[in-house]
Amino acid sequence: MHTVELEAKAKINLTLDVLYKRPDGYHQVEMIMQEISLKDHLVVSLLPGKDIRIVSNSKAIPDGEANLAFKAAKLLMDEFDLDAGVEIKIFKEIPVAAGLAGGSADAAAVLKGMNELFDLGLTTEDLMRFGEKLGADVPFCVMGGTALACGKGEELTRLPAVPPASLVLIKPPYSVSTREVYNRLKINSIRKRPDTQAVIESIKKGDLEGISRGLCNVLEEVTFAKHPELEKFKEMLKARGAFGSLMSGSGPAVYGIFEAKKDAEKAADSLSLPGCRILISCMG
Repeated sequence: MHTVELEAKAKINLTLDVLYKRPDGYHQVEMIMQEISLKDHLVVSLLPGKDIRIVSNSKAIPDGEANLAFKAAKLLMDEFDLDAGVEIKIFKEIPVAAGLAGGSADAAAVLKGMNELFDLGLTTEDLMRFGEKLGADVPFCVMGGTALACGKGEELTRLPAVPPASLVLIKPPYSVSTREVYNRLKINSIRKRPDTQAVIESIKKGDLEGISRGLCNVLEEVTFAKHPELEKFKEMLKARGAFGSLMSGSGPAVYGIFEAKKDAEKAADSLSLPGCRILISCMG
């Protein structure tokens, strides 16, 4: 085998709570992460020598060592002293720097692809441990599905699948720095925190309305202060029938949950937001 094709699926947060800042500089989080159908496509191919080459249809991602997919390939090449290089073609569909873990999803896909190409025999748990060295969201992107994430985000507990639902995502024409958002968060002044356990119970019951009522992300306070239009986007989605709406991660992408695809499509078609990307996806 000289080539492997992979899918790299985005994630959203159903909840996101920040408990405290740790001595190592990271923040202790508790959040429910959900894989969605929006995805990048990757093709990983063997190269002679030990080069790593990134090729993409997007100019918004780096093509060298700053790319998380490059770092994933290098991590396994160094760890196992691999005797060949790889070309990684990334066909981007997930918006960049949007709070949807696009870069982490690509890195997770590369770990899986390298494992297959070089017949490394690594388990999912092994790949998640390597992913932890790359970024807090990478282990979840390796695992997928629905999970409670604690620690930096790498301590994962698998949850039952959420009931099927459609999503409308709005990605404004700008990006947000995750580091800046966390640095500006005043943990002791957070006004509203999620009831994570209540949302988990709704997931276990297959209660989409209960899940939607429980959507909460403490980072909204920070990102909305700088970009107040994001709160209006949430209200627009709810006014068009979304059961609930939330910013994912540190933003700026905002999503709404709809029970039926036709309702999501109708809502998306009715939105007029120049410069924004409006995407339809699904979960469950």
